[in-house]
Amino acid sequence: MISPNSSIKNNKSQGDFSDLKVALVHDFLTDWGGAEKVLEVLAEMFPRAPIYTLLYDEEKMRGRFTDRKIYTSFLQKFPRFWRKRKKYLLPFLPISPETFDLRDFDVVISSSGAWSKGIVTRLNTIHIAYLHSPMRFAWDYNERYWRSISKKPGILGRACLNYLRLWDFQAAKRPDYLIANSFYTAERIAKYYRRKSVVIYPPAGIKFFQDSIHQSTDKSKISKNVNFQSPISNYFLIVSRLSPYKRIDLAVEAFNKLELPLLVIGTGEQEKYLKKIAGKTVRILGWQDPEKLEQHYVNARALVFPAEDDFGLVMVEAMSKGVPVIAYGKGGAREIVREGITGEFFHAQTVEVLADGVMRFLEKENKYDRKVIQQEARKFSQEKFQTEFFAFLKKVLEKNKR
Repeated sequence: MISPNSSIKNNKSQGDFSDLKVALVHDFLTDWGGAEKVLEVLAEMFPRAPIYTLLYDEEKMRGRFTDRKIYTSFLQKFPRFWRKRKKYLLPFLPISPETFDLRDFDVVISSSGAWSKGIVTRLNTIHIAYLHSPMRFAWDYNERYWRSISKKPGILGRACLNYLRLWDFQAAKRPDYLIANSFYTAERIAKYYRRKSVVIYPPAGIKFFQDSIHQSTDKSKISKNVNFQSPISNYFLIVSRLSPYKRIDLAVEAFNKLELPLLVIGTGEQEKYLKKIAGKTVRILGWQDPEKLEQHYVNARALVFPAEDDFGLVMVEAMSKGVPVIAYGKGGAREIVREGITGEFFHAQTVEVLADGVMRFLEKENKYDRKVIQQEARKFSQEKFQTEFFAFLKKVLEKNKR
């Protein structure tokens, strides 16, 4: 049995929550991406709250959350071979969050793209789920996901996917309150879960994005401020998990065709494949430390975002450095990018259409104002996220006192 001591800091922005016992729950701490950045901000907001997660890879977290008590599920005891291949853990994933002992907490905040919203809490515990997306491979990408495991889903595979959809629908009923990371996500929540949600945009700006020491728009001066050297110059940039649905392969093929320089930063299952198809102007850099990543943002001509995603925090991070975005014109990108002001859209996920979007950007490149782009990014600041989240929490607590 867990005996947590998880009080919230008591200050003017948070209100008096000093006696409230809070826990944070997250799907996986095995890769670093937008969802983990949100969890990092939540962990700063609730500095004594323990974190519950299905799997934890301390090496992949690179020193993050080391000051926090982390509880893992029984999956953590599986051999490393299986833990690194989560799709083969599928039969165990639905029951894993249900095994967490959360009885001692007043409020549990789950950060979920799939599983953690399925935790079971006692009657008087308030469960707030921050949803990054309804379970993609159960609803949107089910055929594509199953083909990554087997060439043909078959009867057994389709039965498994049907079970996942049923579990996901029922699990989405467990939280007392749902927060969506975008209006696009809120629409998908309404469609798949038949529930209403409040929209609070995720925060950009934690740590090395918080107070940039390089606000000059003179790129040559920026580069001289640190020991920064890019493998290619005048480059376009991608920062992403290297997963199939992110469609990084599409961008690589487009830039191969255009023969324009492209840097790809990130890790994931497609890393080897992307290196294989990358042409002479494309570099797959893998993981980069925060300082180098910041400088790659600052010196980029534009960020390329080829995926249909629920939000896309890297677009905001690029814009916070005054960098325009070339994005697929669906999903959360339409809530972030203002066409002709902060970036350009392309409207089909094909090599030719993406390449055309890049060419349209090149025609207008000199018209983009980096200061205006930075100002647009402030709509998604960490401070705004904290203010809105604490206001929502206060409202929830007052409602539950009645």
